[in-house]
Amino acid sequence: MSVTPALRDFLAQWAREQPQRCFLRTPAGRELDYGALLEQSARFAGALVARGVTPGERVVVRVESSPEAVLLYVACLRLGAIFVPANPGGTAAEFDYLLRDADARLAVVSPAQRESLRAVATGDCPLETLGADGEGSLPELAQRSAPAVLSEPVAASAVAALVYTSGTTGRPKGAMLTQANLAANAVALARAWRFSGQDRLLHALPLFHVHGLFVAINTVVVSGAGLLLLPRFDATAVLQHLPQATVFMGVPTHYTRLLREPGLDRGAAARVRLFVSGSAPLLPQTLEQFRDRTGQTILERYGMTETLVNTSNPYAGARLPGSVGLPLEGVAVRVTERAGGATVGTGTVGTLEVKGPNVFAGYWRDLQKTRSAFSADGWFKTGDLGRLDTQGYVWIVGRATDLVISGGYNVYPKEVEAELDAVAGVTESAVFGVPHADFGEGVTAAVVLKPGVTLSEAQLLEQLRMRLSGYKVPKRIVFVPELPRNTMGKVRKDALRASYASLYAAH
Repeated sequence: MSVTPALRDFLAQWAREQPQRCFLRTPAGRELDYGALLEQSARFAGALVARGVTPGERVVVRVESSPEAVLLYVACLRLGAIFVPANPGGTAAEFDYLLRDADARLAVVSPAQRESLRAVATGDCPLETLGADGEGSLPELAQRSAPAVLSEPVAASAVAALVYTSGTTGRPKGAMLTQANLAANAVALARAWRFSGQDRLLHALPLFHVHGLFVAINTVVVSGAGLLLLPRFDATAVLQHLPQATVFMGVPTHYTRLLREPGLDRGAAARVRLFVSGSAPLLPQTLEQFRDRTGQTILERYGMTETLVNTSNPYAGARLPGSVGLPLEGVAVRVTERAGGATVGTGTVGTLEVKGPNVFAGYWRDLQKTRSAFSADGWFKTGDLGRLDTQGYVWIVGRATDLVISGGYNVYPKEVEAELDAVAGVTESAVFGVPHADFGEGVTAAVVLKPGVTLSEAQLLEQLRMRLSGYKVPKRIVFVPELPRNTMGKVRKDALRASYASLYAAH
């Protein structure tokens, strides 16, 4: 199959050639074939048009996983509208910022959140609802709407999704992913992981995350495969449905929790040909324990919001523990000096840079940040530190920034520190990540209190939970008399990480 410029071309192909092939199933037995996917997504596109959405306009989607949520995503792709995923567990303030920055034309939220978010989605951004069971005003509108006429081609360069990723210096910024980015990466993954129409992916990832939305669904679409959609990750449910799947994708936390299930053994995993892990580093001991229990070696890959997936351990070949594998077809990876930017030799640690059709078009309405994210010769600077070995495998050794990846989610310390420092009685704080067996990294905060102030860890955590999404809230807060600093006055987070490296060892 050759690379085509837009994902909707693949949808049309499968709907035309094998309309009765199953695209999606739910544990309750609901099925959606490729023919129905094309017809029903056209109705959802009709509903978007009825609400005034035109190609290039932003649709912010803050809903739980459901077949209707998938239909809405596909409808945006086909219409040429820009899909903007939002965490349904985020705060109203985070949602408000996203709506305003994206200049959204329409917001779609779960029915239970409608009242609390109604005041946020005002003016030119109406609000529709979509529930986990398929209920809500948008599905009702889709049922009443005629299928949208989608004959006009969507340009390969058109922005398909706007995914917000925080920066270490402040507000989240929107990464513009084009139709070509999504299609090219999905084709490369389907080839690398040998997807076919015979595959069924057990999908338990959130649909607001790049992993669950693009890596999982798009790879299924381009290969004509199917997916079994779970409402959320639950280790017991995943284990129950593994015999119905050939592929499972998860984050390291999913695998550590599966390992706690007594029923995880070779028999349970016998029908699955591929287990994939991404979004956070997989501990070598997790890989080894999983292999001992199931006889299968998890395939680890490396990606990020701005580039989708860059590298993958091989399907057939050595899957090296601790390595994120080889660059995908069409993707180039190089390592450069952190200071000068010159390319370094094999085995030398430096900044990882990436080039290829997977690399995003830039940051939304921020030319300065876009320019600073690329080298003079057009390579994207990932901010990760790593090296290449003699076989071309990529090894990530750390991050140039202080990004913490916990349970597959990106947590940016500056955002958490700003909320901590705003608490009465707090002088300053530093947020960092240290090893955590379940989450990969545990978000941790060191806090300096003002003289005479008495605040407990529980009190601080309670305040943060009202201001931040759950995954951003520190797992632990430690109180220190002062933060370690270098001679220039900069906080030494490396010293903090070293001091508290064993904080979660007993967990």
